[in-house]
Amino acid sequence: QVQLVESGGGLVQPGGSLRLSCTASGSMASVNVMGWYRQAPGKERELVTTISSIGGTNYVDSVKGRFTISRDNAEKTVYLQMNSLKPEDTAVYYCYARVLTVYGRFLQVWGQGTTVTVSS
Repeated sequence: QVQLVESGGGLVQPGGSLRLSCTASGSMASVNVMGWYRQAPGKERELVTTISSIGGTNYVDSVKGRFTISRDNAEKTVYLQMNSLKPEDTAVYYCYARVLTVYGRFLQVWGQGTTVTVSS
C-alpha cells in the first residue's frame, strides 16, 4: 500500500515563508506526477501546482512567482516552497501523487493534509 506523509505546515505572518514536504512510501514501481492541492475553509479543493517525473511544472495563477515546487525522485519526495504568503493562502494543503504500482496500474494517492495559516 502506498502512503504519502506530509510535513511543514504551520502559522506564519503575511509575507513570510513556509516549506512543505511530502514523501511517498510503500510498494511501487515509480512515482509519476506529484503535486499539491489546497482547500480553504468553505471552499472547494483546488489544484495549486504539479510536477512531472522529469521536472515539468504547472502552477495556478494565484501562486505564480511566489510558490516553487520541486522533487527528489530518489527519495520519492516533493517539496513546496511558499514565499510572500498571503492570508488567502490559508488552507489545508494536500499532497498528491500518481503512482505506478508493481502490478502495472496507475494509482492516485493523497496525503492526510497539513494546515497552513497566514495571519498576523
